[in-house]
Amino acid sequence: MKKIMMGLLVLALGAWSFGASAADVLLGPSDVLKISVYGNPDLSLETRVSQTGGITFPLVGEVKVGGLAIPAAEKEIAGLLMSGGFVLKPQVNILVTSRQSQLVSVLGQVAKPGRYPIDGKHSLIDILALAGGVATDGGDKVSLIRKRDGQSQKEVVDLIEMVRSGNLKKDLDLKTDDVVYVERAPKFYVYGEVQKPGPYRLERNMTVQQVLSVGGGLTARGTERGIRVKRRDADGKVKEFRADLENLVEMDDVIYVKESWF
Repeated sequence: MKKIMMGLLVLALGAWSFGASAADVLLGPSDVLKISVYGNPDLSLETRVSQTGGITFPLVGEVKVGGLAIPAAEKEIAGLLMSGGFVLKPQVNILVTSRQSQLVSVLGQVAKPGRYPIDGKHSLIDILALAGGVATDGGDKVSLIRKRDGQSQKEVVDLIEMVRSGNLKKDLDLKTDDVVYVERAPKFYVYGEVQKPGPYRLERNMTVQQVLSVGGGLTARGTERGIRVKRRDADGKVKEFRADLENLVEMDDVIYVKESWF
């Protein structure tokens, strides 16, 4: 239920924050444009922006539109048509039919992983909403990998904490080629004398006592005394220790419940 609510919350916040204007959208290589000039149907054109940022337009030849916002590109084409004496006071309209130049990758545990366009200013929550929200087996934390000033950076955003606190400073704006990765939710494993042994989702600040509850409780032969936990340390070595009911459980812990001998 928690993950369903988290997915719905991401979708709701994303829908609330969408709304980039044409002035925010910069054209780039591989974008497909549909261009029309009012009253001049012979000048209508559908074309793709080249890797150098140019297009070839009737009568005026090559026009550099890469890096321009849509209004600026419209003005550039209109200026060339007018200065060349081809059209008097041209009204140019550009529609981006396929956005390929500004994409971010959304990977991991989301409903619809893939590459998504960032038409203008889009944030982390916007893109997660486009990807259908966090999947039911997704974790609460999202890794954002991006390159700034030639250096690769990684930032981890805690979605639950951000929403609970109401502080959206971590709802970072995304740029072309950023990678958003949603980890799988952490798990623990319980076996031995419990009703339902197996792997389970690890919730925050979960105790051994809560683990027993999630596992359906003890069997008739189980005992709360002598519960053992196997845990990997920072060096990857497995250590085993006796746990009390109030001990906190960590990711990938293996909890063993012993059989009572009397």
